[in-house]
Amino acid sequence: MRTIIVDDERLARNELRRLLDVYPQIEIIDEATNGEEAITKINQLRPELVFLDIQMPGKSGFEVLEALDDSVAPDVIFTTAYDEYALKAFDFDAIDYLLKPIETNRLDQAIKKLEEDQKSEGAESNPNQKVFSENDQVFVKDGNKYWFIRLSNVRLFESIGNYVRIYFESNKPLILRSLNALEERLDPQIFFRANRKHIINLRMIETIEPYFSGGILVKLRGGEKVEVSRRQAVKFKDLLSL
Repeated sequence: MRTIIVDDERLARNELRRLLDVYPQIEIIDEATNGEEAITKINQLRPELVFLDIQMPGKSGFEVLEALDDSVAPDVIFTTAYDEYALKAFDFDAIDYLLKPIETNRLDQAIKKLEEDQKSEGAESNPNQKVFSENDQVFVKDGNKYWFIRLSNVRLFESIGNYVRIYFESNKPLILRSLNALEERLDPQIFFRANRKHIINLRMIETIEPYFSGGILVKLRGGEKVEVSRRQAVKFKDLLSL
């Protein structure tokens, strides 16, 4: 598992390297000492896993993830000396959140969780699986509730941790699925990956307006507002232009 360690403290990087020595499946391919360096190296090397400090000079770990190319989506384990960022960390679909100094048993739990998630995603990804069109109907179960949904009625898919929330009519069920695996099964001419957390139905767009840093803000028929990231904005304009 190709891995990058991002931390502005040399001793912290060295200690994490030492702890990871016992995991032969972890191959540390590089290190980064600040946010800007991390963005460059992650975009170029495309690691499968990043151990990411949160508080660093310049850009924080959260800002690093927001600045990555949308096609780059490594698994992330946050490392930090502060526990007040835990809830926000999981908004970024983090595998785990480790407090420094990192304990060996917590690191072991994080690696096991990572492997379980990868097995689950591997089971989801099947090259022979059907790609759904907007006219297909799919079965969705959330708790004790069931739906048989025509995909043309779905306006938004939103990643929430290990789940995806599906927006259709007034319903918002959660399914245990990764957004990446779901994207592989949807027609890209209809369902567009707007950013790292959202896939939108292009036919459900009500309004489009410019947004910060070259991005685009779209409003969907249900009232949801979703940012099309700067890197996806060019592709978005190509899809919708004459």
